[in-house]
Order: sequence, then C-alpha cells, then structure tokens
Amino acid sequence: MRTLRFKTNMKCSGCTDTVTPFLNSVPEIKKWEVDTSSKDKILTVDFDGTNEGIILTKVEEAGFKIEKISL
Repeated sequence: MRTLRFKTNMKCSGCTDTVTPFLNSVPEIKKWEVDTSSKDKILTVDFDGTNEGIILTKVEEAGFKIEKISL
C-alpha cells in the first residue's frame, strides 16, 4: 500500500461530503482524508492499486480540482 498526496480546492466539510461517494466507490482506496485547514487543502490517500489516475478522475467527477504532489 502507498500513501499518496494531492493538492485540491476542497475547502470545507461540505466539499468532503460531496467527494465521499466518489472516492468510496474505488476499492483500491483503503483510507482517505482532506486537511481543509492547510493552505493547499491536502488530500491524503492510502492506495492499494496501480492506477493512481482513478483518484484524479473521481475527484474531478465530483467537481473539484486536484493535482498530485511528489513526496
């Protein structure tokens, strides 16, 4: 399993509520959380898959911007 980090524009708990069904529909995502208090609104994902693009797609489908951060 890998921990991935993404910069997003999710600002509040309402945003995380909106994205929840999208991210929860991906079986390879074991756990995720958004730090809405950080300047970059960091989404941290524990991912047990090979296609990281599915995370980008799902967040964008929910209506948010997302970009991967290199660790």
